[in-house]
Parts: sequence; structure tokens; C-alpha cells
Amino acid sequence: MNRKISSLFFAFLFVFISSLASAQHESEGEKSAEKVENKEAKDGFNATTMIMEHIGDSNEWHLWTTKDDSGEEHHVSIPLPVIIKDNEGWHTFLSSSIAHGHEHDGYTLEHGQVVSTKGVEKATLFSIISGKQKSNEVFFDLSVTKNAASMFLSVLFMAVVFIGMARNYKKSQLPKGIGRFMEPVIVFIRDEVAIPNIGSVKYKRYMPYLLTAFFFIWINNLFGLIPFFPFGANLTGNIAITAVLAIITLLITLFSANKDYWKHIFMPPVPILLYPIMVPIEIIGIFTKPFALMMRLFANVTAGHIMILAIVSLIFIFKTPLLGFASVPLALFVSVLELLVAALQAYIFTVLSALFIGIAVAEHEHEHGHEEHAH
Repeated sequence: MNRKISSLFFAFLFVFISSLASAQHESEGEKSAEKVENKEAKDGFNATTMIMEHIGDSNEWHLWTTKDDSGEEHHVSIPLPVIIKDNEGWHTFLSSSIAHGHEHDGYTLEHGQVVSTKGVEKATLFSIISGKQKSNEVFFDLSVTKNAASMFLSVLFMAVVFIGMARNYKKSQLPKGIGRFMEPVIVFIRDEVAIPNIGSVKYKRYMPYLLTAFFFIWINNLFGLIPFFPFGANLTGNIAITAVLAIITLLITLFSANKDYWKHIFMPPVPILLYPIMVPIEIIGIFTKPFALMMRLFANVTAGHIMILAIVSLIFIFKTPLLGFASVPLALFVSVLELLVAALQAYIFTVLSALFIGIAVAEHEHEHGHEEHAH
């Protein structure tokens, strides 16, 4: 029962905190795309803008774009809920109310992002903390964006799959349906990730988190490779999402750490004259580890999406369908390679999380005693 509660807690924590982080996160890619202008032709194909729009977050789910006989573009999108808090109160409406240049309650959509028509800036987390923005002079965008909607979809999918597996196990110990595929993966995470890195004594309490993190990253990586609705969102390529995952790993590590861990940080096994150098390095190391977790997942997933889109864009840049004979097979090869990367990045994140937790909970003085007890 405690394991079920822990799993539900981590799933809820992922959704809640990541939704807030994603809402506060303003994609730098969107900013860059706005600045890029095609000087050769006003209506020409701009690969940079196209790629940034696909890998960035937005307040609507764009499906496709059509052109009429006059050459005017018509964008087909699924509206998403817009939730805004400013000094006038709360504003809730669908993004269709402010799409295509329309204005509602002083807001409109530009490049898929909610902006104020009154010149009010969107609040960002770091600007508020640093004091560059005052809370009464900005608006807080807590909308359900494309990434947030994709995250809810993946969590719902995970809940259906694993709750169904749990019900089947109550009836029989033999896995059925998708459980036949999932059980070897779960056993692999337990035997090859959790136990070797955390130990056979303490690994059980961390299994809910490790399994949740692994399947959350893996499933969203796979969903991001499917190029049609309701998939295709670059969720794990959003640095706000990867930051939340890394912060949760950091918090679990710090709150699980024992006295041996803290002794190694503040009293490292070096001559005391080296303490002024080693102690700051050890303290910095506490934060560089989750930072590396965050950047590795974000960079690898985003790079894969950019590669595929850039290869396909060559057809439109050179304006010849003959290039498709080379770019399409190459893009297909990279897409297949991304299937491997999707699982590999989930595995690496889980292994490193287990390793950091294992370092924090290891009792060096009693290590041999624990191993004998486990045997």
C-alpha cells in the first residue's frame, strides 16, 4: 500500500510542479525565432522559424497550415485553456479567443505565445526571484500549454497501464497483456539499476521514484517522436521539465543522505590544509550533479528533434523534390536512431539518479555487515 501511495505521490509531483514550471518557462527558442527574418523573400521558407516553432512550447496545438488560391495561409489548431493572473484578477478563456490577431481581456497570441496588448511583461521565475520584475507589474501565465497537455496525456496513459497491471497481479502472478512486456523492464530497473547502485537493503523505498522517472521520460520521448496529434510535443526537450526532474532527484538525495555523506562533504578524507579548497568543491558538486542530469536530457532530446527537422528542411531550402531521395531516408534513419536514444536517455537519467541516491545513503563503516546480512 505504501508503494502505491509513493508512486501516486511522485506522479502527482511531476505533473503539478512541471505544469507550473512549464507555464513560467518562456522558450528561448521562441525568442530567437521571432528575431530571425528572411531577407531574401518575405514569404519564403524559414527553416529556423519552423524548427523553433516545432520544438518550442505554445498555448495552442498547431495541426497543419493550408493556403487558399490567393496565397493566404490558414492555420488549423486545437485551442488550449488560457489561465492568466494579473493585477486585475484572473482571466480564463480558450486560446482560440486570442488567435489570428484577436484580442481578449487585453491579451493576444504571437507565435503561439500569450502576450499582453497593454505592454505588461510575462512573469518569469528567475526575474521574480532576482527582483528584476515586481509581482504587481507582470502577468502570470498558468495556462495549459501544449507540453502540459502532452504531460497529462502521458501520465494518464501510465496510470491506465500500471493500474491495469496491478489489477491483473491481484488475480494471478503471471503477467498478462502489456504486463508481459513491462515486467522484464521493471525487473531490469530493480536488478541492474536500483540494487547495484543503492544496495539490496535500501533500494525498495526508492523503486517508486526510479520506475516513475524511467517510464515518464521513456514514454514522453516516444510520444515526442510521433508526428501527429495528440503526440509530437517536445516535452522532455523542455528545460523546465528536465529541471523539475533533476530537482526532485536532488531533494531525494539530500533528504536521504546520512552522516557519512555529509561527513565526506564537510570533512573530506584529505589533509586539513586542503579543506578550504575541497569543501567548496564538494558543495558545488552537490548542485553540478543534478545540473548535468537536467542538461543531458534536455540537450540530447532537443538535438534529435532539430536533426530530423533540419534534414527534412533541406528539401524546402533548395526547393527541389529530388533532394527528398536523400533527406527522407536519412531523416527516417535518424528517427529510428531516436527510438534507441529515447530508451537510452531514460536509462541514463535513472541510473545516475540511483547512483547519486546510493552515494548519499551508503554507510561505509558498516558496508560489509550489510552485504553479509543481505546474503
